[in-house]
Amino acid sequence: MSQTKAEPIIRWEKLPDEFQLPDDPVENLYHPLLAAILREILELAGFVTNSMLIASNFGLCANVDGKTVVKAPDWFYVPSVFPVLPGVIRRSYTPHTEGEVPAVVMEFLSEKEQGEYSLNPRYPYGKWYFYEQILQVPIYVIFDPASGSVEMRSLNSGSYTLQQPDANGRYWIESMGLFLGVWYGKKSEITNYWLRWWDSSGNLLPWGEEKVQQSLQQGLQQGLQQGKLELIMRQLTRQVGTIEPTLESLINNLSVADLDQLSEALFDFSDGSDLSSWLEGLKG
Repeated sequence: MSQTKAEPIIRWEKLPDEFQLPDDPVENLYHPLLAAILREILELAGFVTNSMLIASNFGLCANVDGKTVVKAPDWFYVPSVFPVLPGVIRRSYTPHTEGEVPAVVMEFLSEKEQGEYSLNPRYPYGKWYFYEQILQVPIYVIFDPASGSVEMRSLNSGSYTLQQPDANGRYWIESMGLFLGVWYGKKSEITNYWLRWWDSSGNLLPWGEEKVQQSLQQGLQQGLQQGKLELIMRQLTRQVGTIEPTLESLINNLSVADLDQLSEALFDFSDGSDLSSWLEGLKG
């Protein structure tokens, strides 16, 4: 007669100060970059708040059947944690005792053990088992950097269910209000697959270098538009004389395309009424 394995006894105890956390070396330089960029993008998008915990290779802890268990995911996100006292540095994180359960945990597939799929139900416990059965993390993501493949699983009735991506190959994470997907390109002199975030409208959220480039481009476009506007205003003044403030305000708010049309039409104006009629025509 087979015996049913007893449910583990879980206690959510903070690690004592003297507990020695494992200090394993990282497998490669790429994995830390992957994790750092995921956070960088969220920070630039204004997503990150002081009440959140976003970390990588950082200990998630629980006491299971009297033994302390620590797993350090490649990346995880906790929506809300309790603040630490001033001057105190958080060394690890114990769900329930220090805040919410992580909403998302990610592991980047290792080249050696592939322990990301381990369901070992005994100490020290497999990663999959720990996230699914002990912590009960709602979303578990496994990313293979070599192939660019992503697997996202959600917790349903106590076990992980594989989710299917949308038509763009991305996964919607409800708790974050963002899509997670894969982008291929160059970052930090490395050309490879990268995990990226997209907003609810499908817009790719930029990382630092891209945001700087976007700002420069926007500044250039704004400068060109301002220069074009000043040139048109000078020519209009020569053409029709002093421009009424109300008309000037309308011109200042024209789009780039409308300014282009105005630059061609203004040579047919003989006075301010022609300009006014032309602007009224835009509204129609």
